[in-house]
Amino acid sequence: MIEFKILKTSKKSWARLGVLKTPHGEVETPSLVPVATQAAIKTLPSEYLTQIGTQIIISNTFHLHLKPGEAIVKRAGGIHKFMNWNGPVMTDSGGFQVFSLGFGRDLDLGKIKKFFPGKITDNQSIEKGTQPKKVKITEEGVHFFSPVDGKKLFIGPKESIKIQESLGADIIFAFDECTPPVASREYAKASLERTHRWAKICNQNHKTKQALFGIVQGSRFKDLRKEAANFINGLGFPGYGIGGDLGDNTKDMMDILKWTVPLLDKNKPRHLLGIGYLRDMEDVVSHGIDLFDCVVPTLFARRNVAFIHGKGELSWEKLNLRNTQFIKDLKPLDKKCICFVCTNYKRTYLAHLVRSGEISAMSLVTYHNLHFFNEFVASIRKKIKQGKL
Repeated sequence: MIEFKILKTSKKSWARLGVLKTPHGEVETPSLVPVATQAAIKTLPSEYLTQIGTQIIISNTFHLHLKPGEAIVKRAGGIHKFMNWNGPVMTDSGGFQVFSLGFGRDLDLGKIKKFFPGKITDNQSIEKGTQPKKVKITEEGVHFFSPVDGKKLFIGPKESIKIQESLGADIIFAFDECTPPVASREYAKASLERTHRWAKICNQNHKTKQALFGIVQGSRFKDLRKEAANFINGLGFPGYGIGGDLGDNTKDMMDILKWTVPLLDKNKPRHLLGIGYLRDMEDVVSHGIDLFDCVVPTLFARRNVAFIHGKGELSWEKLNLRNTQFIKDLKPLDKKCICFVCTNYKRTYLAHLVRSGEISAMSLVTYHNLHFFNEFVASIRKKIKQGKL
């Protein structure tokens, strides 16, 4: 199981400092949770994660079920030994894939409509009873087509818990449906009722000492979010995820947190699922979030984009190393950064690797980006400690 201790609560906001104790170590919160989808941070060996300040990671239940399969991971000694990482691990439930392989893929749509508008029109709405093209959502669970070999597969709350227990993470999540940001109120309500039934089934079928977090859904609707927060809070979970779509824009996301966070047990950790942009971190933390996961630092690294310090406190810039100007640039990647990459390599060399198609470029930029993001969150913790946030 886990223990969560709050060390300091801000007098200016809902921000707080805490320590999350797990069987595989402690996490200072608030904390970024880097995404290790298939039990790996893409391009980095697990041994590097501690060097760059990573405290905890999250892996993907759905994808690990597909390959190599939870039985193989369990036979290897569980996910920690399988990937040679002895720090804390979360696994999601597979609920995000209900969206990403369903309406998300159909409409090329993301969790926040403004940033991932996809193929939707201004007034488009997904009505109650509508099904995605290649995912079938039923009261018992969800039927998928495997993106690996096209075979049919089914995951419901019982199956999700069984898979996650076999994987062996420290923290697991209840199975849910991540709704699309264009869901009608009627669709969101029906989905929420089903997710709540699944949450109870997950609780009933959970047999291990892993910490099972419940997930608050409800889309962008205030009454549904409050209903969800009260219901999930009442089931006795040791922690909470705040999931689903998060409205049209950042303001909507903050409104959702305002509706939700005060209704959750203040002594338990809160994880915002799938959000961790630098521009949002301070606001998210000031609204009472302790943990958040995001693919941005690793995804952008694979696109040759590095995040570096800006001129002000908690400011940043992005460098696209494919740009010609960096070929002759003899400066470190980030002169204010002390990571291995910035102390040993110049922009000219990194730009050369990128333009030459060398895969080491992705590894080096991933290393730096994750170090930068972890240090960014450490600076937020410092602001809370100093009473500035």
